[in-house]
Amino acid sequence: MDTFWGLIRHNIAAGNMTHIVWLGAIIVTMLILAVLHHRWRFYDQKLKKWQELCAIPLLITIIHYCIYVRDSDFLKPYTSMYLIAVIALVLAMCGRDRKGYRIAAPIVGVMTAFLGVWCCIMMPGITRNFSGKSYTESFHALAQEMDRSYVLKEWKEVDFSALEAKYMPMVKEAEQDKDPGKFADAVEMFCYELHDGHISVHCNFDTDKYESVFGMHEYGLAMIELDNGEVIAVCTDDEVQKLGIDDGTVITRWNGKPVLQAAAEDVPDHGESVKANADRVAALYLSTVGGDTVEVSFLDENGKEQTVTLHDMGENHTFCEAYDAFTQIQKTDQPNFSTKMLSDKCGYLTLNVQSTGNGLRDIFSEFSSGSCKWAKDMFRKKLNDLKKQGMECLVIDLRCNMGGCDAPTTALCELLTDDKWYAQGLGIRKNGEYISTADYYISGTGEFADLKIVALTNLECISGGDAASLYLSRLPNVTLAGITDPNGSGQYTGGCCVLSDKLVGVTYPTGLTLDENGEPKIDPRGDRVSRNAVEVRIPLDYDAAMKIFCDGQDYELDWAVQYLSR
Repeated sequence: MDTFWGLIRHNIAAGNMTHIVWLGAIIVTMLILAVLHHRWRFYDQKLKKWQELCAIPLLITIIHYCIYVRDSDFLKPYTSMYLIAVIALVLAMCGRDRKGYRIAAPIVGVMTAFLGVWCCIMMPGITRNFSGKSYTESFHALAQEMDRSYVLKEWKEVDFSALEAKYMPMVKEAEQDKDPGKFADAVEMFCYELHDGHISVHCNFDTDKYESVFGMHEYGLAMIELDNGEVIAVCTDDEVQKLGIDDGTVITRWNGKPVLQAAAEDVPDHGESVKANADRVAALYLSTVGGDTVEVSFLDENGKEQTVTLHDMGENHTFCEAYDAFTQIQKTDQPNFSTKMLSDKCGYLTLNVQSTGNGLRDIFSEFSSGSCKWAKDMFRKKLNDLKKQGMECLVIDLRCNMGGCDAPTTALCELLTDDKWYAQGLGIRKNGEYISTADYYISGTGEFADLKIVALTNLECISGGDAASLYLSRLPNVTLAGITDPNGSGQYTGGCCVLSDKLVGVTYPTGLTLDENGEPKIDPRGDRVSRNAVEVRIPLDYDAAMKIFCDGQDYELDWAVQYLSR
């Protein structure tokens, strides 16, 4: 029960107190109506008046809707609150029927309590509707709201006033030019300075009609930086190959600058949480930066530097091809939690998303015990099946894990260890400090603690996937490995602001999760240094790059199998 009330405190703190007050007004009104009915139940005229008073909750919701919602697109988070007003009207219909009221009143009471609690649980997901404001007004409102409710403001030492002042001139220019593309760019650049993978900017207009600082050009090649600092071309097309640039060709300069300098100076900040991850893919992004033409210098077969001019070929596809190969996004085509044998002794389990496929079960498991019996039974069966096939070691593939809830991973970890580990605390921010209101643990049963395991992760493993990387890395029989670190974003997303004319929307974390030290779980501080770096860095040399980008091999998975066979 302490965990339940801790969850409620956590969600209320993550929500907007204004709406909680409105919810409280409706519930208090319902209680007053119950008291009045008890006192007036023998007076027919007063019961008629009571039936009229039952419309007050509906009146409150109408006023709330007109002030804060004003659009059916923003209605969903308030549905449970508004339903309380509806059941008040249902109760009014049987208010003069004593028998009917005796039956209906307890039901309405239970439903009111349930809907009130559910509204508190959903409170962090409430949308702030600034669509009726201008570009500048809505941008100012966004900065103020995030200053109030962004859960990592103190942890990342964010100065929202300074950021607003930095990008407001661009917003004003966009407003003057009536350019939604420039407005969206300003909002994205503002948000990306927070370096939080849980902050997303969504555009609701035809982005192809407007230029963007994040626009990508297609020059017929992509680039990747190797561990030795060299940058090579990959995924080259025929036109580029005719100019002497093939897969594996060393690139030395981009538009006259040394290539790594260009990657550091000319690539827009895409908001990656972990700087090491951003640096690893900077050359990939650089391959899309330029104008109608770009000058590229490279080393030819004789080791001499040559310079050619590449032309923008139109719609970008090479970057996507290279990025997909680098992150192995195609592994998510496999069913979630699917298993197979990679060799006579090595099993494989993929976790693409942290969900059992049943939303209510996920929510209940996440916030009741923090584990999930259904998932635990499912993992136990799958691992036993692999053992029957000869499994002695296991690869758990977390790459490109899109997140979800922690409960499935907690259930898996309980099978892989015989110890008790702290998982997470749901917390609240109070005067710039963090307080845990509900604590969750991994209580191991040790059924598969003898397995030697490699957990593969990467920069696209986010949120619940980040947590999976963290929990598994703590187990003594598990090695967390990857070319890149996990994304580095572990707080609960809930905040949402919709800006001028619904052109741009911003989602961001408002729910606080804490580690055993009472600090925000997973997310880096302002230095952007990973707090859950891989334990073993998989090397990325020339041969590895050729396997990934040219041969289409799953190099990291092959590496993991070899590592486990040592």
